[in-house]
Amino acid sequence: MIKAVFIDYTGTMVQEDEPYTRELLGYFIAHSNLKDPREVLKVVWGKVKELEAASHGNAFIRNDDKVEEILKFCVENYGLSGDLEYMHETWRKIWVHAPLFGDVKSFFDRCSKPIYVLSNDDLIYLEASMKEKELKPAGIISAEVARACKPDRAIFEKAFEIAGVKPDEVLFIGDSMTSDIKPALELGINPVLIVRNGEADKADVPDNVKVISSLDELSE
Repeated sequence: MIKAVFIDYTGTMVQEDEPYTRELLGYFIAHSNLKDPREVLKVVWGKVKELEAASHGNAFIRNDDKVEEILKFCVENYGLSGDLEYMHETWRKIWVHAPLFGDVKSFFDRCSKPIYVLSNDDLIYLEASMKEKELKPAGIISAEVARACKPDRAIFEKAFEIAGVKPDEVLFIGDSMTSDIKPALELGINPVLIVRNGEADKADVPDNVKVISSLDELSE
């Protein structure tokens, strides 16, 4: 029996293509050798994943520190100039102010099970986001709480501990096969892949994974 719902934050609860993200991309393009938004995203996202993979246990660093590393990397390798503090502050605004998808509040309202938010973002910004959006999850399990980033199993295990549940008592909703669904399957969690835009590649999705395009598709 399902006793708790774990839900991913970025891309599942909040939108990635939003005003502050576009503002940051525009600044990168205007002040670096990267002249295509896709180039910027490839470089930045690749560095994010590299830093997240190395951020574990005693070597764990918060997102604010990761941003400093990424900006420094882009200065040294892609001619990034301009106001780096402005860029960092815009990044913080993304973490807090990224708008909810339209089905999130109604899902929180009708779900009778406790909902726990799992994210690689820093706790202070997740708490600020929940307050701004008037959402009250049963708990927030951030990477800094677990001292590890998804897809590391440590963040899921910390969530089990905080929620007081076993893996097979959890429904986990996420938008990434790599960071969300695969580790959930490995741990014995019931996974739901949400595909907000377009179609999921069925070849990459196991038969035991439910695929939805909206949280409205999940009934009690």
